[in-house]
Amino acid sequence: MIETQPNRVMYGRTLVELGEADERVVVFEADIAKSTNTYRFQQRFPHRFFQAGVAELNMVCMAAGAASAGLIPFASTFCVFASMRACEGIRTSIAYPRLNVKIVATNAGVEIAGDGVTHQGIEDIAIMRAIPNLTVLSPSDPVTTRLATLAIARMEGPVYMRLGRQPAPVLHGENVEFVIGRMIPLREGQDVTVIATGNMVQEALGAADALSAEGISVRVLDCHTIKPIDEEAIVRAARETRAIITAEDHNIVGGLGGAVSEVVAERHPCRVFRVGLRDVFASSGRDSRRLLAHYQIHAEAIAAAARRALLA
Repeated sequence: MIETQPNRVMYGRTLVELGEADERVVVFEADIAKSTNTYRFQQRFPHRFFQAGVAELNMVCMAAGAASAGLIPFASTFCVFASMRACEGIRTSIAYPRLNVKIVATNAGVEIAGDGVTHQGIEDIAIMRAIPNLTVLSPSDPVTTRLATLAIARMEGPVYMRLGRQPAPVLHGENVEFVIGRMIPLREGQDVTVIATGNMVQEALGAADALSAEGISVRVLDCHTIKPIDEEAIVRAARETRAIITAEDHNIVGGLGGAVSEVVAERHPCRVFRVGLRDVFASSGRDSRRLLAHYQIHAEAIAAAARRALLA
């Protein structure tokens, strides 16, 4: 039985599982193996673990070389460093030649709390989904993190996957059907749809509970794949409910809200209300829950957006 734990811990454990099954799996790290949990792989397979030091661009280029030699490299660092310091390498050395590199970045969003602005990756979804050939994932819980890690190892091609820092409750059964590019329905509803990703899926369920007590029927979709996004699920939500709320621990500019709005604008117009960081830098704080609440990235903000949507 899978228990509540940080998604990055489940990632580290699943890496070992992959390493046991396939000797082509190798891991590249940028000096924070304890935080990303890749140290687990290092302990089990030291000869297949490569430490690049605080040189993220070098790390992804090393991973590109490994992929070109037929290996299956996983490269990990914090989201903010993967998407910015290593961005040109990911774009030109990995995505452009479609190399089979899996970039799995941790400590996403505002929820990392105490590390502050320099380490809060609030732009990575926008950056990574703009790069051609790159699949972008953001699983919500330990179950989908394990399934996503297994799935990206099986698929051919470059991947960027973001993970949070804090413990994540189990939201899905271990037998949940996980398909890259297909959202997972968690609640059915007719009034409004909440499409959430990462740690905001838990918040979306809390909002749905609160709204249900008010007689509002809420559909909740776990959008674990940002790119390719599940266009059909979005179109169904636009047709069958009165509005869509998106929720992400990320800037509302260019992230999940932007991706959903693009589909709606082209295929079936409806009102979209975006919950996320409102194009500002956050601040440091000891308590991740209080920090998310301060910036209105939580269940109450999602519920408030749904009420506004139904009054619009």
